Amino acid sequence: MKPISYFSTLLKYFLVPFLLLIFSCKETEPKSGSQELLHEIETSLNELVDVWYPRSIDTVHGGFLADFDAEWKAKGLQNKMLVTQARHIWTASTLAMYYGDSKYQDIAAHGYQFLKENMWDDENGGFYTLKGIEGDSLILLSTSKSAYGNSFAIYGLSTYYKISKDTTALNLAKKTFQWLEEHSHDSVYGGYFDIMKQDGSWLLNVKENDNNYDSFVRKDWKDQNSSIHLLECFTALYEVWPDPLLKERLEELLLLIRDTITTKKGSLTLHLERDWTPVSFKDSTETVRKANFWLDHISFGHDVETAFLMLEASHALGIKNDTTTLSKGKKMVDHAIAKGWDSEKGGFYDGGYYLDDSDTCTIENPAKVWWTQAEGLNSLLLLSKLYPNEKQYSNLFKKQWEYLDTYMIDHKNGGWYHEGLDSKPSVGKDVKAHVWKVNYHNIRALVNVIKMLKGEFVLTKESH
Repeated sequence: MKPISYFSTLLKYFLVPFLLLIFSCKETEPKSGSQELLHEIETSLNELVDVWYPRSIDTVHGGFLADFDAEWKAKGLQNKMLVTQARHIWTASTLAMYYGDSKYQDIAAHGYQFLKENMWDDENGGFYTLKGIEGDSLILLSTSKSAYGNSFAIYGLSTYYKISKDTTALNLAKKTFQWLEEHSHDSVYGGYFDIMKQDGSWLLNVKENDNNYDSFVRKDWKDQNSSIHLLECFTALYEVWPDPLLKERLEELLLLIRDTITTKKGSLTLHLERDWTPVSFKDSTETVRKANFWLDHISFGHDVETAFLMLEASHALGIKNDTTTLSKGKKMVDHAIAKGWDSEKGGFYDGGYYLDDSDTCTIENPAKVWWTQAEGLNSLLLLSKLYPNEKQYSNLFKKQWEYLDTYMIDHKNGGWYHEGLDSKPSVGKDVKAHVWKVNYHNIRALVNVIKMLKGEFVLTKESH
């Protein structure tokens, strides 16, 4: 009996503790780097959503509040801009689908009711650009309409329809598309004019800005910004309404953006004449060129964003093996990395310029703008999934997230700064939100990135 007793003792005092140690180590094994990163980004998304909702819901005048100070106190004019309101509808609808939580659908419905009842022009059609609060009423502040603004209305309405199945919202999105077709679309040269009179007529023959039209200097031109967002909204609408004319316009925009607006270097031309001749101030004096920088420069944020939007549109159109769009999108991101990326701290600069015909792109605005960083995060991970053998994209994606976590996210008050702490150290005192700083860029980027890391994103599923 002694050998058995000895073996039992050995098992009790040595072997069992050893096995328990092995199993306990297995249970407490640290998560992989990708799991930790996924957890960080999921947590960051949740915190970002919580700082915006329900805080931004306007329970008095409807729709959403626009202005918040550095500590997220509602301060400011609280004007109701079409883009702001529509982006909130898109975001809340997207969150309703992402979380499977009806409270976000309710938020989107709140925004939809305001848009339908207060921003649509019953007399001329199309959505108003801007209204302001005067006492208990809303007054019209804008004298012109914008294809850009109306594109976001379509974007929000189409996405709200996905989650709500409210056909009145879809019908309003269709009505907006048809209004743009009648008033903004150029049947001769293709594409769309952004700036229109209140009745939707063009400003081509207007010589004096006697009615305080918005962006009057751009009245005769077409531009990349409204074009890429029309592409974006038509993609969303086509997914729920595969109309033949809508498909034709979506294809038209994709080809114009990819093959005409995007240069051979891989950057977007910001403004173009009606016949798509690029608008450039390169041959002007330095004073004139710098004064018109906003009209003519290299916008790295728009470039990386457009790479994603083109691939999204191509997928929605069902184009198989679209290597042309894929290679052009890759070229746009590669150009932004080569010319606009901060290799030391990470992040993309706001704007550069080619002063001559050389390959030197001078950084003329080194600001690290919040929406550019969000779009960069999205496109870097997207390319890392589409080109898994090119490790630079994965490495830069991780560095971009580190940049955001270090310089862009306000870990004390919540939300994102409008600019990075590295390029503007005093940004912590600046407002957190205004009519142009909403949450659709960064929430879309974080949702997309989480889906990519989980292998659930529609554009990268085939790469897994």
